[in-house]
Amino acid sequence: MRASQFFISTLKEAPSDAEVASQKLMLRAGMIRKVAAGIYSWMPLGLRCLRKVEGVVRDEMNRAGAIELLMPAVQPAELWQESGRWEFYGPELLRFKDRHDRDFVIGPTHEEVIGDIARRALRSYRQLPKHFYQVQTKFRDEIRPRFGVMRGREFVMKDGYSFHADYADLQREYENMHATYTRIFGRLGLEFRAVAADTGSIGGSGSHEFHVIAETGEDAIAYCPDSEYAANVELAEAVAPDAERPSAGADLAKVHTPGVRTIEELSSFLGIPVETTVKAIVVESESGDPVLMMLRGDHALNEIKAQNLEGVRSPLTFAAPSVIQAGFGADPGSLGPVGFKGRVIMDRSVAAMADFVIGANETDFHLTGANIGRDFPEPEVADLRNVVEGDRSPDGAGHLRICRGIEVGHIFQLRTKYSEALGCRFLDENGREQVMEMGCYGIGVSRILGAAIEQNWDERGIIWPTAIAPFELVVCPVGWAKSEAVRERACRIYEALREAGVDVVLDDRGERPGVMFADWELIGVPHRLTVGDRGLADGVVEYNARAGGDAQRVPVGEVVESVLQRIRS
Repeated sequence: MRASQFFISTLKEAPSDAEVASQKLMLRAGMIRKVAAGIYSWMPLGLRCLRKVEGVVRDEMNRAGAIELLMPAVQPAELWQESGRWEFYGPELLRFKDRHDRDFVIGPTHEEVIGDIARRALRSYRQLPKHFYQVQTKFRDEIRPRFGVMRGREFVMKDGYSFHADYADLQREYENMHATYTRIFGRLGLEFRAVAADTGSIGGSGSHEFHVIAETGEDAIAYCPDSEYAANVELAEAVAPDAERPSAGADLAKVHTPGVRTIEELSSFLGIPVETTVKAIVVESESGDPVLMMLRGDHALNEIKAQNLEGVRSPLTFAAPSVIQAGFGADPGSLGPVGFKGRVIMDRSVAAMADFVIGANETDFHLTGANIGRDFPEPEVADLRNVVEGDRSPDGAGHLRICRGIEVGHIFQLRTKYSEALGCRFLDENGREQVMEMGCYGIGVSRILGAAIEQNWDERGIIWPTAIAPFELVVCPVGWAKSEAVRERACRIYEALREAGVDVVLDDRGERPGVMFADWELIGVPHRLTVGDRGLADGVVEYNARAGGDAQRVPVGEVVESVLQRIRS
């Protein structure tokens, strides 16, 4: 590719509404152009990167035995009504009517459509297992689209769906996809972690997320440096303390705490460590009654864990002030278990505490010296909190660290949630009708580009991993318009590299060196060769790696071999 025949349109400054590095740099590099909130045109440079990612994804999915198809973006409402997600999915589902007043949606995902295909086409156990996938544009009407391609409304996704005669075979394919995703993200040159995750609105019995590690990641990941354990903080187990609960050493006393509403205010008012306090959080049960949850003052409630407890309303609903007043006789900030007649659930860490401070169920009063069993009955014990740095790893191998991650892939064991609802049945070897087991496997293809940049950039621009970059190498002739020797040698190098299979671009625009170098550093091409009269006089060209390091002089006759070595490494 010659730059003069391509489209390069870089900007010195990013638009003022751009928030994160990837969004700013993709806009400045001319890779995307905003059309509406969360909706972007993919410009030629960005599209080349997108196609590179798609190519790796397709290669590995095909290698894993999956079969590509393409389903429509527009889906009839009847399928979503069959699955039960027509109402459940909420306002993110873009609904519209056609000219015949029939309801349709723009698909955010394709479980319903693939389920319809499976129930019509797969009727015998001899046809199973089957794994279909597609690379296709999706739409989710995010309430606040942000971060460019990382949380847009329209995005490109690889979604795959597998169908099985039994759960054991679903588990086999799940492991196959875990290994496949690991190869995909490894080939793309990304630092990532696979973490156990909650199944969320998709449902099913088990799932793993794949996260690109980046400080700007929206998700917190707990991992053990000494083992393979990793989980989304939403799912990571907070292990119970080793120590047994101490015996009570203080009497229960009521203390006036005027205006104190938060744990921080309580700790400051009483001059005590926050770890000696217990916070009270009131949620609703399935019947609407208040449920009191007790956590150590410095811990945070894990809402996913809480709402998954039997009898607790899901999604988790915090009790209204009127419900709290009726159940406790006090305002929030002064609540506790002493005298409360309803359901009480305490976190494992609270179960190991003695002589702690809790609300007195009287506005502006707290109780010091509170003890379980003596001052109120033994409550239920559950894992209610988010893990924190330094907690023991659930696998017993060490202690947890916390990092940030950007989710770029997610695999689910759906089991029969959708196949049952959509009637995906087959005849087994005995002629009996059975419900198919189902798996679901997604990769945010367009999101990968934003995540890769968040992990690889500097003050000059993007630093693409070679597998994603729009071009592997750029040849930069200094003095293109003035020196026939430079033009002739640059063209010969360019053609030789093309013939060797290098994805190379020749910058024949005649720009000044500063402008030319700045453009390609912003765009993030990982390898650069500079051809100039001075170097040619010595029989060399200059090699620069975008990721850093000193410039290196390469003999003209060794350019192709040298470049191939560097790209492969």
